[in-house]
Amino acid sequence: MENVKNEQAPATETTVTLDSPIVRGTTTITEIVVRKPNSGALRGARLQALMDMDVDSMMLVLPRVTTPSLTKAEVAMLEPGDLLQLSLELVSFLLPRSAMSAFPQS
Repeated sequence: MENVKNEQAPATETTVTLDSPIVRGTTTITEIVVRKPNSGALRGARLQALMDMDVDSMMLVLPRVTTPSLTKAEVAMLEPGDLLQLSLELVSFLLPRSAMSAFPQS
């Protein structure tokens, strides 16, 4: 008999609703999709700094993994709560599956 695990594939993106929308020209951005970064998206950033949610590191990586793509200036102007939410989602993608198994799944 084959041992089959009923595991869901880990998410590769998540949507964050901003508390303070970003106005870009005539467009108002209320939601940002954060994608799981590949190694190329992490270039130039220290993993430990990202895990510490260092603002400069987040300003470097978030524009590479968000849809719509945020600019560095837009990341710099985010409300602290919105930056925290985006950073938490990014950091959650960096954790190994073994670390994520300790968290309850919705």
